[in-house]
Amino acid sequence: MKSNLFEFPEYLTQRLYLASAVSGTFKDKKHITLKLLDAYYKSFVYGYGAYSTTGIVKFDIMNENMTKQFFPNLSQNYIEILEDDEYYDVTIEIGEDPNLSNITPEIFQIILKYIYGGIISLNEQEPSETLKILVAADQLLLQELTDYLQRYLIENKSEWMEQYFELIYQTSFQSNSLLELQEYCTNLMAKSPEKILKSLDFTSLSEKSLVSLIKRDDLQMKEIEIWEYVLEWGLEKNPTLLPDPTTWSDDDFKMMENTLQHCLPLIRFFSLASEEFIQRVHPYKKLLKHQLYEELLNSYLNPNSIPNDDILLPRYKNIDGIIDSKIVNLNIVSLISRWIDKIDIKSKFIYTRELYLPYEFKLLLRGSRDGFTPKKFHELCDDKLCTVTFVKIKETEEIVGGYNPLEWRSASDSSFIRTKDSFIFSFKNKNDFKNPILSHIINRYCALFYSKMVGPMFGSDLEIGVKGGNYSTEYNFCRSRKLHYEKKIRNTDDCFLIEDYEVFQIIKRRD
Repeated sequence: MKSNLFEFPEYLTQRLYLASAVSGTFKDKKHITLKLLDAYYKSFVYGYGAYSTTGIVKFDIMNENMTKQFFPNLSQNYIEILEDDEYYDVTIEIGEDPNLSNITPEIFQIILKYIYGGIISLNEQEPSETLKILVAADQLLLQELTDYLQRYLIENKSEWMEQYFELIYQTSFQSNSLLELQEYCTNLMAKSPEKILKSLDFTSLSEKSLVSLIKRDDLQMKEIEIWEYVLEWGLEKNPTLLPDPTTWSDDDFKMMENTLQHCLPLIRFFSLASEEFIQRVHPYKKLLKHQLYEELLNSYLNPNSIPNDDILLPRYKNIDGIIDSKIVNLNIVSLISRWIDKIDIKSKFIYTRELYLPYEFKLLLRGSRDGFTPKKFHELCDDKLCTVTFVKIKETEEIVGGYNPLEWRSASDSSFIRTKDSFIFSFKNKNDFKNPILSHIINRYCALFYSKMVGPMFGSDLEIGVKGGNYSTEYNFCRSRKLHYEKKIRNTDDCFLIEDYEVFQIIKRRD
């Protein structure tokens, strides 16, 4: 069984100063009076050090090895003095300051043992008592102990903290020093917002906490839900306002705008669908800056409208089972899914919209795992409907690929295949999805090409194949050009080498 006995030898000099400082050292900070221990100094003089008329212990420690041998014995000596009444000459007054009224004698005794001996044992402490020790340590400015207790609770009592999350949350944000606990709370809210917010009065969040939450890229909530939570929070701060914004005066809007001034810039309005914007944001248009509102309106009505560079990208979704790829991320997957379903395909704001993930991308082939030959491609990918191919070009970060709504086949007699729904595409790199090139088929009779000597081949516009070999030869002829599709997806017709490629079958997800 792991011991929860923790020692702090490296900070002993600091604690000895606290324990032996002149009367009033604590009083100036926290209204706690400590009178000097005559026995404390006598023991220190006779045992381990030199007495100073200023009441401060002086050390003459020559090296690290001496320190390691010296401190444990010294700590034990002062623990014995603390527990011995023979030379009792200490008065400790707690509770005069209302800010310290919650430090009980039992908790303070634990704190004293830490100050005198650098030891704290949590084996027999309930988590709620450990939290009280943490609060006391924070109030007494014992940063070393405060940091340790935060880590102890997070690493050992996470289940209890989830169960009593509201208590942990309120405690952590009452102080500016409990940063690890604050981060734990914010991480948990971002990861499991529905679970946490149901157990927490959302409107009770401080502005600092609300801002730290909604600024996160990984907050696992729909953007429209975040907007409505923020509005609810703002209404709670302005109880004179009715929920219906049509009843608000200009002064009412100004008052609400002032309340939400640090929250509004963090809402990713461009992530919203057009119906969400019209139904649930438009009624509050006076809360938004005029230029922002006009840009939002244009993004839905004018497909030629150009996004500015300041727009926040949609929040990242932690969804298992969407795709296992070494080439693309969920932002690219979302765009491909929109193109497949023909959603907002003409809008230049498509990359700003909330991630659209209706499909599971089932991995059929990965070149670096399965090989780079036509034979292996047809073994793993033939007779599978609705596939997406991603190709990473060697010595660049470029990604090219295409969507085949039909199936692939290994044909002895090479032939073009007809479809109206295929498309090809390119991205400058994995993280640049603002300016993709999407190219739809124009000559539907030459949308795909079947041959046992090629891999995934989209007409003659994206060719992945072999020249001068057989179907077991690695790809040696790869290029992109414009013939049967509407746009060039690369700036050059030159051949390229493949660093890796992946083929996925898309399957409709069951929510």
